[in-house]
Amino acid sequence: MITVGDWQPADGLTLEPNALRAARETERCLALTAGPGAGKTEMLAQRADFLLRTGTCRYPKRILAISFKVDASKNLKERVQRRCGSDLAARFDSYTFHAFAKRIIDRFRPVLTGRDALDVNYQIGDRRVTRRQIEFSDLVPLAIQILNTSVAARNAVRQTYSDVFLDEFQDCTDQQYALVKLAFQGTAIRLTAVGDTKQKIMGWAGALDGIFQTFAADFVAEPLNMYRNFRSKPRLLRMQNEIIKVMDSTSVMPDEQLAGEEGQIFAWQFPNSQEEAEHLADSIDTWINHEQLPPSEIAILVVRQPDLYGYHLIQALEQRRIPFRNEQQLQDISVEPAARLIVDYLSILYGQREPKAWIRLMAQLIPFADDDVQSSVRRDFQNFIAGQRKSVVQSVLLGEPFADWWDFVRAFLSKVGIETLSALSHDYESKARLVQVVNDTKTRVDELLKSEPNLPKALERFSDDQAVRLLTIHKSKGLEFDTVVILGVENQSFWGEEDAERCAFFVGVSRAKKRLMLTVSDRRDTPPSNPRRWKENRTPHSEFLGYAMPFLSLGR
Repeated sequence: MITVGDWQPADGLTLEPNALRAARETERCLALTAGPGAGKTEMLAQRADFLLRTGTCRYPKRILAISFKVDASKNLKERVQRRCGSDLAARFDSYTFHAFAKRIIDRFRPVLTGRDALDVNYQIGDRRVTRRQIEFSDLVPLAIQILNTSVAARNAVRQTYSDVFLDEFQDCTDQQYALVKLAFQGTAIRLTAVGDTKQKIMGWAGALDGIFQTFAADFVAEPLNMYRNFRSKPRLLRMQNEIIKVMDSTSVMPDEQLAGEEGQIFAWQFPNSQEEAEHLADSIDTWINHEQLPPSEIAILVVRQPDLYGYHLIQALEQRRIPFRNEQQLQDISVEPAARLIVDYLSILYGQREPKAWIRLMAQLIPFADDDVQSSVRRDFQNFIAGQRKSVVQSVLLGEPFADWWDFVRAFLSKVGIETLSALSHDYESKARLVQVVNDTKTRVDELLKSEPNLPKALERFSDDQAVRLLTIHKSKGLEFDTVVILGVENQSFWGEEDAERCAFFVGVSRAKKRLMLTVSDRRDTPPSNPRRWKENRTPHSEFLGYAMPFLSLGR
């Protein structure tokens, strides 16, 4: 334990003044807005480190972080573990809104009565069945009902936490905010809401307008802004600044942050999508093989339907043997939480020393409960895995060390249980989807074993991140890449509500650290799947391209 005055950011990192102020806050709630690349997630990790290492979050109190996506939730948890170590990080709970709501329901289910009453083994599916099944959309409303009805439930949640982090808060919906208010308003719990109103791309899902102002009023929160962008080079920042002037003139970046000529911006127009694909694939080949840029530092972003817009490009990449990941395809199983759980378990079972895998495994399996229950669960799994490892040793002695790996997985999943597995991702509330992910994981490992018969080595290749990424702008949120290509900056691609599409475009361009390419094709052939309403003739999106024009680099 160290004093508040002695605390410095972990790992020798330097935080800008407002980020440091936010990390060290001991009394007030905070409404922190920040642009892309400003280090919002890192600030939260440093704040957790401060609260835990100084004892400002007094034992046995915990910190709760609520995110909107599973990968964001995991990313924050892993950062906190790196900053303050696994012992202190064990008191840091990182959930999505729906996972948090489900934990409230699971713990206080008997509070629900009448038509909302649920059996202990209730499921989540595509329709409601009395007592036995609810829909995914029921999770937050039922959690609200429990907290509204039961003083004991409200007090249990409030007594658990001293601090609550709300990440990507600009995407908060009315129901989610109602849950936050009901759980924490009027208490001494410190809430830190972090986000960027210029990146609000969840309007279709009911994200609230003016949420930061509402939060600041409801929780007497101090508004702060983090200005510095640590990600993008100056030329890219100047383009981003032009978009900010339209979206939020009060958040324009200061001139001293924009000085310099580093960074590249290109706008490429092609007669058709085939020529676009060939040129892009050649460029990517050059970046990888001549510039020695890792494939994972290249992202191809589309506003929607990457499998359709990337049809010709995928073929061109395959012809050049350039590794890529189409994140829209289900066979990219490595990003699935259930797949990661299985791989970490196998790594522990067959590997020599796998502390990181053990930490990740426990982070997913420890329930929403007090320290005694968590300790009991941890011991239980330690004993279970120890018994499994003895069986592995016997297989080695028989000369078939990896023959029974899937039997071990099935025993492990049975041990974990369906409720815990369903809580890993809201997609798994559909049991069919969970079964599919588990089966796809087996198929992927089987394929890897054909070329690498040593299971631990095959598992190292499971999450092959050394590939060009093809994904939607929405899925790119929170990520960053050396080089970003935004495919199809056309009126027929960005056809939604004007402000929402501008926000999406801003999210896309702000993923780039050094190089940004915008492409337009005069004609996009209809993909073989023959999607409805596909328009082959295309026109450039003059507003979005106009932001780039003053800052274009020479050449292609």
